[in-house]
Amino acid sequence: MCGLWKYKIISRMKRKKLIFIIVPVILVTAWILYSRFLDKDNTISLETEVQYGAFEMVLSVTGELEAINFMEINAPSSLSSRNLRISSILIQDLIPEGTVVDSGDWVATLDRSDVDNSYKDILDTYEANLSIYENTKLDSTMLLRQLRNELINLLYVVEERKITLDQSKFEPPAVIRQAEISHEQAVRSYEQAKSNYSLKVQQSKATIRETEINLNRSERSKEEMELVLSEFEIMAPANGMVIYKRESDGQKRTAGATINPRDLTVATLPDLSKMVSKTYVNEIDIGKVKIGQMVGVEFGAFPEIQMEGIVVSMANVGEAIPNSDAKVFEVKIELTEMINVLKPSMTTTNNVIIDVVDDVLFVPIDATFQNDSLTFVYTKKGYRQIVTLGEKNENHVIVERGLDEGEILYLSIPPEPETFDFKN
Repeated sequence: MCGLWKYKIISRMKRKKLIFIIVPVILVTAWILYSRFLDKDNTISLETEVQYGAFEMVLSVTGELEAINFMEINAPSSLSSRNLRISSILIQDLIPEGTVVDSGDWVATLDRSDVDNSYKDILDTYEANLSIYENTKLDSTMLLRQLRNELINLLYVVEERKITLDQSKFEPPAVIRQAEISHEQAVRSYEQAKSNYSLKVQQSKATIRETEINLNRSERSKEEMELVLSEFEIMAPANGMVIYKRESDGQKRTAGATINPRDLTVATLPDLSKMVSKTYVNEIDIGKVKIGQMVGVEFGAFPEIQMEGIVVSMANVGEAIPNSDAKVFEVKIELTEMINVLKPSMTTTNNVIIDVVDDVLFVPIDATFQNDSLTFVYTKKGYRQIVTLGEKNENHVIVERGLDEGEILYLSIPPEPETFDFKN
Protein backbone atom coordinates (compact mmCIF):
# COMPACT_ATOMS: atom_id res chain seq x y z
CA MET A 1 0.00 0.00 0.00
CA CYS A 2 2.82 2.38 0.85
CA GLY A 3 4.54 1.48 -2.41
CA LEU A 4 1.42 2.31 -4.41
CA TRP A 5 1.04 5.65 -2.60
CA LYS A 6 4.72 6.40 -3.26
CA TYR A 7 4.21 5.59 -6.96
CA LYS A 8 1.27 7.96 -7.19
CA ILE A 9 3.27 10.77 -5.60
CA ILE A 10 6.19 10.21 -8.00
CA SER A 11 3.78 10.17 -11.01
CA ARG A 12 2.20 13.42 -9.92
CA MET A 13 5.63 15.03 -9.55
CA LYS A 14 6.61 13.89 -13.05
CA ARG A 15 3.40 15.27 -14.52
CA LYS A 16 3.97 18.65 -12.82
CA LYS A 17 7.56 18.69 -14.09
CA LEU A 18 6.37 17.96 -17.63
CA ILE A 19 3.77 20.74 -17.41
CA PHE A 20 6.40 23.25 -16.32
CA ILE A 21 8.52 22.25 -19.34
CA ILE A 22 5.80 21.92 -22.00
CA VAL A 23 3.84 25.16 -21.27
CA PRO A 24 6.83 27.53 -21.80
CA VAL A 25 7.73 25.64 -24.99
CA ILE A 26 4.17 26.08 -26.32
CA LEU A 27 4.15 29.78 -25.44
CA VAL A 28 7.52 30.42 -27.11
CA THR A 29 6.46 28.47 -30.21
CA ALA A 30 3.19 30.44 -30.41
CA TRP A 31 5.01 33.74 -30.07
CA ILE A 32 7.48 32.80 -32.84
CA LEU A 33 4.63 31.79 -35.16
CA TYR A 34 2.69 34.96 -34.32
CA SER A 35 5.78 37.12 -34.89
CA ARG A 36 6.41 35.49 -38.24
CA PHE A 37 2.78 36.00 -39.21
CA LEU A 38 2.95 39.63 -38.03
CA ASP A 39 6.18 40.25 -39.94
CA LYS A 40 4.66 38.69 -43.00
CA ASP A 41 1.56 40.84 -42.68
CA ASN A 42 3.64 43.97 -42.12
CA THR A 43 5.81 43.12 -45.08
CA ILE A 44 2.74 42.84 -47.28
CA SER A 45 1.31 46.11 -45.99
CA LEU A 46 4.61 47.92 -46.65
CA GLU A 47 4.84 47.00 -50.30
CA THR A 48 3.24 48.57 -53.37
CA GLU A 49 3.25 48.12 -57.10
CA VAL A 50 4.05 50.60 -59.88
CA GLN A 51 0.75 51.30 -61.64
CA TYR A 52 0.06 52.31 -65.22
CA GLY A 53 -2.99 54.10 -66.59
CA ALA A 54 -5.01 57.28 -66.19
CA PHE A 55 -3.75 59.61 -63.45
CA GLU A 56 -6.21 62.03 -61.89
CA MET A 57 -5.02 65.46 -60.76
CA VAL A 58 -7.16 66.07 -57.69
CA LEU A 59 -7.64 69.08 -55.42
CA SER A 60 -9.06 68.04 -52.05
CA VAL A 61 -10.95 70.60 -49.97
CA THR A 62 -13.21 70.25 -46.95
CA GLY A 63 -16.77 71.52 -47.20
CA GLU A 64 -20.16 71.48 -45.53
CA LEU A 65 -23.53 70.33 -46.83
CA GLU A 66 -26.32 72.84 -47.25
CA ALA A 67 -29.64 72.85 -49.10
CA ILE A 68 -29.94 74.69 -52.41
CA ASN A 69 -33.48 75.81 -51.60
CA PHE A 70 -34.92 76.56 -48.20
CA MET A 71 -37.82 78.30 -46.47
CA GLU A 72 -37.10 80.95 -43.89
CA ILE A 73 -38.69 80.91 -40.45
CA ASN A 74 -39.12 84.61 -39.74
CA ALA A 75 -40.11 86.81 -36.84
CA PRO A 76 -43.30 88.86 -37.43
CA SER A 77 -42.92 91.26 -40.35
CA SER A 78 -44.57 93.96 -38.26
CA LEU A 79 -41.25 94.32 -36.44
CA SER A 80 -39.94 96.19 -39.48
CA SER A 81 -42.63 98.87 -39.17
CA ARG A 82 -41.14 102.36 -38.96
CA ASN A 83 -43.68 103.28 -36.31
CA LEU A 84 -42.24 100.78 -33.86
CA ARG A 85 -38.59 101.89 -34.19
CA ILE A 86 -37.14 98.59 -32.96
CA SER A 87 -33.42 98.19 -33.61
CA SER A 88 -32.90 94.57 -32.49
CA ILE A 89 -34.57 91.71 -30.64
CA LEU A 90 -32.97 88.84 -28.72
CA ILE A 91 -33.79 85.21 -29.53
CA GLN A 92 -34.62 83.98 -26.05
CA ASP A 93 -35.13 80.28 -26.85
CA LEU A 94 -34.66 78.21 -29.99
CA ILE A 95 -35.49 74.60 -30.86
CA PRO A 96 -32.42 72.30 -31.22
CA GLU A 97 -30.95 72.25 -34.71
CA GLY A 98 -31.93 69.18 -36.73
CA THR A 99 -35.34 68.81 -35.09
CA VAL A 100 -38.04 67.68 -37.53
CA VAL A 101 -41.17 69.83 -37.10
CA ASP A 102 -44.68 69.94 -38.52
CA SER A 103 -46.37 73.09 -39.73
CA GLY A 104 -47.49 75.12 -36.73
CA ASP A 105 -45.01 73.58 -34.28
CA TRP A 106 -43.13 75.87 -31.92
CA VAL A 107 -39.67 76.91 -33.13
CA ALA A 108 -38.51 79.93 -31.12
CA THR A 109 -39.40 82.51 -28.51
CA LEU A 110 -38.30 86.14 -28.76
CA ASP A 111 -37.34 88.20 -25.74
CA ARG A 112 -40.07 90.72 -24.86
CA SER A 113 -38.02 92.93 -22.50
CA ASP A 114 -37.01 95.72 -24.87
CA VAL A 115 -40.30 95.54 -26.75
CA ASP A 116 -42.27 95.74 -23.51
CA ASN A 117 -40.43 98.96 -22.69
CA SER A 118 -41.21 100.31 -26.14
CA TYR A 119 -44.83 99.25 -25.72
CA LYS A 120 -45.05 101.19 -22.44
CA ASP A 121 -43.73 104.31 -24.18
CA ILE A 122 -46.21 103.85 -27.03
CA LEU A 123 -49.05 103.28 -24.56
CA ASP A 124 -48.10 106.46 -22.66
CA THR A 125 -48.08 108.41 -25.90
CA TYR A 126 -51.45 106.98 -26.90
CA GLU A 127 -53.02 107.86 -23.56
CA ALA A 128 -51.57 111.39 -23.71
CA ASN A 129 -52.91 111.91 -27.24
CA LEU A 130 -56.29 110.52 -26.20
CA SER A 131 -56.43 113.01 -23.34
CA ILE A 132 -55.42 115.88 -25.62
CA TYR A 133 -58.04 114.86 -28.17
CA GLU A 134 -60.84 114.70 -25.61
CA ASN A 135 -59.80 118.00 -23.96
CA THR A 136 -59.61 119.71 -27.36
CA LYS A 137 -63.12 118.56 -28.22
CA LEU A 138 -64.36 119.73 -24.85
CA ASP A 139 -62.66 123.13 -25.14
CA SER A 140 -63.99 123.61 -28.65
CA THR A 141 -67.51 122.71 -27.55
CA MET A 142 -67.40 125.22 -24.68
CA LEU A 143 -65.89 127.97 -26.83
CA LEU A 144 -68.41 127.55 -29.63
CA ARG A 145 -71.26 127.47 -27.16
CA GLN A 146 -70.06 130.77 -25.71
CA LEU A 147 -69.77 132.29 -29.17
CA ARG A 148 -73.26 131.13 -30.08
CA ASN A 149 -74.62 132.78 -26.94
CA GLU A 150 -72.84 136.00 -27.86
CA LEU A 151 -74.39 135.87 -31.34
CA ILE A 152 -77.86 135.51 -29.83
CA ASN A 153 -77.23 138.47 -27.52
CA LEU A 154 -75.95 140.60 -30.44
CA LEU A 155 -79.02 139.65 -32.44
CA TYR A 156 -81.17 140.91 -29.55
CA VAL A 157 -79.22 144.19 -29.62
CA VAL A 158 -79.90 144.55 -33.35
CA GLU A 159 -83.59 144.00 -32.79
CA GLU A 160 -83.65 146.54 -29.93
CA ARG A 161 -81.84 149.13 -32.04
CA LYS A 162 -84.29 148.47 -34.88
CA ILE A 163 -87.22 149.15 -32.55
CA THR A 164 -85.59 152.35 -31.29
CA LEU A 165 -85.01 153.45 -34.91
CA ASP A 166 -88.62 152.75 -35.85
CA GLN A 167 -89.88 154.73 -32.87
CA SER A 168 -87.68 157.78 -33.67
CA LYS A 169 -89.34 158.65 -37.00
CA PHE A 170 -91.32 161.39 -35.35
CA GLU A 171 -88.24 162.73 -33.57
CA PRO A 172 -85.95 165.50 -34.81
CA PRO A 173 -83.56 164.53 -37.60
CA ALA A 174 -80.57 164.43 -35.23
CA VAL A 175 -82.27 161.89 -33.00
CA ILE A 176 -83.30 159.82 -36.01
CA ARG A 177 -79.75 159.91 -37.37
CA GLN A 178 -78.34 158.81 -34.02
CA ALA A 179 -80.82 155.90 -33.92
CA GLU A 180 -79.79 154.88 -37.48
CA ILE A 181 -76.06 154.91 -36.55
CA SER A 182 -76.73 152.91 -33.41
CA HIS A 183 -78.71 150.32 -35.42
CA GLU A 184 -76.01 150.05 -38.12
CA GLN A 185 -73.33 149.52 -35.45
CA ALA A 186 -75.39 146.74 -33.87
CA VAL A 187 -75.90 145.06 -37.27
CA ARG A 188 -72.14 145.36 -38.08
CA SER A 189 -71.18 143.88 -34.70
CA TYR A 190 -73.56 140.98 -35.25
CA GLU A 191 -72.29 140.26 -38.76
CA GLN A 192 -68.67 140.43 -37.58
CA ALA A 193 -69.42 138.11 -34.64
CA LYS A 194 -71.18 135.69 -36.99
CA SER A 195 -68.15 135.70 -39.32
CA ASN A 196 -65.82 135.15 -36.36
CA TYR A 197 -67.98 132.27 -35.20
CA SER A 198 -67.68 130.63 -38.62
CA LEU A 199 -63.88 130.98 -38.47
CA LYS A 200 -63.80 129.62 -34.93
CA VAL A 201 -65.81 126.59 -36.06
CA GLN A 202 -63.28 125.90 -38.83
CA GLN A 203 -60.36 126.47 -36.47
CA SER A 204 -61.85 124.10 -33.88
CA LYS A 205 -62.40 121.43 -36.52
CA ALA A 206 -58.79 121.77 -37.68
CA THR A 207 -57.46 121.55 -34.11
CA ILE A 208 -59.63 118.54 -33.34
CA ARG A 209 -58.56 116.91 -36.62
CA GLU A 210 -54.89 117.44 -35.77
CA THR A 211 -55.26 115.89 -32.34
CA GLU A 212 -57.32 113.09 -33.88
CA ILE A 213 -54.54 112.33 -36.38
CA ASN A 214 -51.99 112.16 -33.57
CA LEU A 215 -54.33 109.94 -31.60
CA ASN A 216 -54.90 107.60 -34.58
CA ARG A 217 -51.16 107.41 -35.24
CA SER A 218 -50.39 106.44 -31.65
CA GLU A 219 -53.33 104.01 -31.66
CA ARG A 220 -51.95 102.27 -34.77
CA SER A 221 -48.54 102.03 -33.09
CA LYS A 222 -50.20 100.54 -30.02
CA GLU A 223 -52.14 98.01 -32.10
CA GLU A 224 -49.04 97.10 -34.13
CA MET A 225 -47.03 96.56 -30.98
CA GLU A 226 -49.79 94.45 -29.46
CA LEU A 227 -49.84 92.36 -32.64
CA VAL A 228 -46.05 91.97 -32.49
CA LEU A 229 -46.17 90.94 -28.85
CA SER A 230 -48.79 88.32 -29.66
CA GLU A 231 -46.42 86.81 -32.27
CA PHE A 232 -43.30 86.45 -30.13
CA GLU A 233 -43.84 82.69 -30.16
CA ILE A 234 -42.46 81.70 -33.59
CA MET A 235 -44.10 78.71 -35.29
CA ALA A 236 -42.96 76.60 -38.23
CA PRO A 237 -44.57 77.72 -41.51
CA ALA A 238 -44.27 74.22 -43.00
CA ASN A 239 -43.02 70.68 -42.32
CA GLY A 240 -39.28 70.09 -42.33
CA MET A 241 -35.99 69.95 -40.44
CA VAL A 242 -34.93 73.09 -38.57
CA ILE A 243 -31.46 74.33 -39.54
CA TYR A 244 -29.90 77.40 -37.93
CA LYS A 245 -29.20 80.42 -40.10
CA ARG A 246 -25.55 81.39 -40.59
CA GLU A 247 -24.39 84.92 -39.94
CA SER A 248 -22.10 86.74 -42.36
CA ASP A 249 -19.11 85.70 -40.23
CA GLY A 250 -20.03 82.01 -40.52
CA GLN A 251 -21.38 81.67 -36.98
CA LYS A 252 -24.80 80.09 -36.53
CA ARG A 253 -27.69 82.17 -35.25
CA THR A 254 -28.56 80.41 -31.99
CA ALA A 255 -30.44 81.26 -28.79
CA GLY A 256 -28.94 84.48 -27.42
CA ALA A 257 -28.35 85.96 -30.88
CA THR A 258 -30.23 89.02 -32.06
CA ILE A 259 -32.33 89.76 -35.13
CA ASN A 260 -33.15 93.17 -36.58
CA PRO A 261 -35.92 94.60 -38.79
CA ARG A 262 -33.71 94.21 -41.90
CA ASP A 263 -33.10 90.50 -41.24
CA LEU A 264 -35.94 88.78 -39.39
CA THR A 265 -34.86 85.19 -40.10
CA VAL A 266 -34.77 83.02 -36.96
CA ALA A 267 -33.99 79.67 -38.67
CA THR A 268 -34.56 77.83 -41.96
CA LEU A 269 -36.40 74.78 -43.29
CA PRO A 270 -34.17 73.38 -46.08
CA ASP A 271 -35.35 71.37 -49.07
CA LEU A 272 -33.31 68.16 -48.62
CA SER A 273 -34.01 66.89 -52.14
CA LYS A 274 -31.18 69.02 -53.59
CA MET A 275 -28.00 69.83 -51.72
CA VAL A 276 -24.59 71.36 -52.31
CA SER A 277 -21.30 71.16 -50.51
CA LYS A 278 -20.10 74.68 -49.82
CA THR A 279 -16.34 74.91 -49.58
CA TYR A 280 -13.56 77.48 -49.79
CA VAL A 281 -10.54 77.26 -52.10
CA ASN A 282 -7.42 79.33 -51.45
CA GLU A 283 -6.33 81.95 -53.92
CA ILE A 284 -3.38 79.81 -55.08
CA ASP A 285 -5.59 76.94 -56.25
CA ILE A 286 -8.77 78.76 -57.32
CA GLY A 287 -7.42 79.15 -60.86
CA LYS A 288 -7.47 75.36 -61.21
CA VAL A 289 -11.18 75.12 -60.44
CA LYS A 290 -13.74 75.51 -63.23
CA ILE A 291 -17.53 75.37 -63.32
CA GLY A 292 -18.62 71.97 -64.59
CA GLN A 293 -15.68 69.99 -63.16
CA MET A 294 -16.56 66.61 -61.66
CA VAL A 295 -15.97 66.07 -57.97
CA GLY A 296 -15.75 62.97 -55.80
CA VAL A 297 -17.56 63.71 -52.55
CA GLU A 298 -16.93 61.80 -49.31
CA PHE A 299 -18.65 62.20 -45.97
CA GLY A 300 -16.99 62.23 -42.56
CA ALA A 301 -20.06 60.73 -40.88
CA PHE A 302 -20.38 57.94 -43.46
CA PRO A 303 -16.93 56.90 -44.77
CA GLU A 304 -18.50 54.08 -46.78
CA ILE A 305 -20.54 56.52 -48.90
CA GLN A 306 -18.93 58.12 -51.97
CA MET A 307 -20.91 60.26 -54.36
CA GLU A 308 -20.38 62.39 -57.42
CA GLY A 309 -20.80 66.13 -57.58
CA ILE A 310 -20.27 68.96 -60.03
CA VAL A 311 -18.90 72.47 -59.51
CA VAL A 312 -21.88 74.81 -60.06
CA SER A 313 -20.67 78.20 -58.78
CA MET A 314 -17.55 80.12 -57.82
CA ALA A 315 -17.23 83.46 -56.06
CA ASN A 316 -15.68 86.28 -58.07
CA VAL A 317 -14.44 88.05 -54.96
CA GLY A 318 -12.26 86.46 -52.29
CA GLU A 319 -12.82 86.57 -48.55
CA ALA A 320 -10.14 87.29 -45.98
CA ILE A 321 -9.16 84.56 -43.54
CA PRO A 322 -9.21 85.86 -39.95
CA ASN A 323 -5.74 86.74 -38.65
CA SER A 324 -4.20 86.10 -42.05
CA ASP A 325 -3.40 87.93 -45.27
CA ALA A 326 -4.58 84.96 -47.35
CA LYS A 327 -7.83 85.00 -49.31
CA VAL A 328 -10.27 82.17 -50.06
CA PHE A 329 -13.04 81.87 -52.64
CA GLU A 330 -16.41 80.25 -52.02
CA VAL A 331 -17.14 77.27 -54.28
CA LYS A 332 -20.40 75.29 -54.38
CA ILE A 333 -20.53 71.66 -55.51
CA GLU A 334 -23.96 70.20 -56.27
CA LEU A 335 -24.51 66.52 -55.50
CA THR A 336 -25.80 64.55 -58.48
CA GLU A 337 -27.99 62.37 -56.24
CA MET A 338 -29.39 62.37 -52.70
CA ILE A 339 -29.92 59.78 -49.96
CA ASN A 340 -31.89 60.19 -46.75
CA VAL A 341 -28.95 59.88 -44.34
CA LEU A 342 -27.34 63.08 -45.63
CA LYS A 343 -28.21 66.16 -43.60
CA PRO A 344 -27.27 69.84 -43.74
CA SER A 345 -24.05 70.88 -41.97
CA MET A 346 -22.42 67.47 -42.45
CA THR A 347 -18.68 67.68 -43.21
CA THR A 348 -17.59 66.64 -46.69
CA THR A 349 -14.29 66.00 -48.42
CA ASN A 350 -14.48 67.24 -51.99
CA ASN A 351 -11.98 65.78 -54.44
CA VAL A 352 -12.12 68.13 -57.42
CA ILE A 353 -10.76 66.42 -60.53
CA ILE A 354 -8.59 69.17 -62.02
CA ASP A 355 -7.18 67.11 -64.89
CA VAL A 356 -6.68 63.52 -66.08
CA VAL A 357 -3.35 62.41 -67.58
CA ASP A 358 -3.61 59.19 -69.60
CA ASP A 359 -1.05 56.43 -70.04
CA VAL A 360 1.46 57.24 -67.27
CA LEU A 361 3.24 55.35 -64.49
CA PHE A 362 2.49 56.41 -60.92
CA VAL A 363 3.27 55.29 -57.38
CA PRO A 364 2.19 56.29 -53.86
CA ILE A 365 3.97 59.41 -52.60
CA ASP A 366 4.97 57.46 -49.47
CA ALA A 367 7.09 55.15 -51.63
CA THR A 368 9.40 58.01 -52.71
CA PHE A 369 12.37 59.30 -50.71
CA GLN A 370 14.98 62.01 -51.04
CA ASN A 371 18.68 62.17 -50.25
CA ASP A 372 20.35 65.50 -50.94
CA SER A 373 19.44 66.18 -54.56
CA LEU A 374 18.41 62.60 -55.40
CA THR A 375 14.89 61.22 -55.48
CA PHE A 376 14.64 57.44 -55.29
CA VAL A 377 12.55 54.43 -54.34
CA TYR A 378 13.43 51.16 -52.58
CA THR A 379 12.72 48.27 -54.96
CA LYS A 380 11.97 44.69 -53.99
CA LYS A 381 15.02 43.72 -56.03
CA GLY A 382 17.27 45.43 -53.50
CA TYR A 383 18.08 48.74 -55.25
CA ARG A 384 17.64 52.39 -54.44
CA GLN A 385 16.27 53.24 -57.85
CA ILE A 386 16.73 56.91 -58.82
CA VAL A 387 13.54 58.29 -60.37
CA THR A 388 12.26 61.44 -62.05
CA LEU A 389 8.86 62.50 -60.76
CA GLY A 390 6.13 64.59 -62.36
CA GLU A 391 2.76 65.91 -61.24
CA LYS A 392 1.20 64.58 -58.06
CA ASN A 393 -2.18 64.46 -56.41
CA GLU A 394 -3.21 63.90 -52.82
CA ASN A 395 -1.79 60.35 -52.60
CA HIS A 396 0.14 59.49 -55.77
CA VAL A 397 2.85 60.93 -58.01
CA ILE A 398 3.70 60.38 -61.68
CA VAL A 399 7.00 58.63 -62.41
CA GLU A 400 8.49 60.00 -65.64
CA ARG A 401 11.66 57.90 -65.62
CA GLY A 402 13.29 55.06 -63.68
CA LEU A 403 10.56 52.45 -63.17
CA ASP A 404 8.52 49.92 -65.11
CA GLU A 405 4.93 48.87 -64.68
CA GLY A 406 4.41 46.19 -62.06
CA GLU A 407 7.67 46.68 -60.16
CA ILE A 408 7.36 46.09 -56.43
CA LEU A 409 8.47 48.90 -54.13
CA TYR A 410 8.67 49.42 -50.38
CA LEU A 411 6.31 51.94 -48.86
CA SER A 412 8.69 52.61 -45.98
CA ILE A 413 12.43 52.39 -45.43
CA PRO A 414 13.26 48.64 -45.42
CA PRO A 415 15.56 46.94 -42.91
CA GLU A 416 19.26 47.61 -43.56
CA PRO A 417 18.72 50.28 -46.21
CA GLU A 418 22.46 50.78 -46.55
CA THR A 419 22.64 47.42 -48.35
CA PHE A 420 20.48 48.83 -51.17
CA ASP A 421 22.76 50.16 -53.92
CA PHE A 422 21.80 53.22 -55.95
CA LYS A 423 20.74 52.49 -59.49
CA ASN A 424 20.27 55.09 -62.17
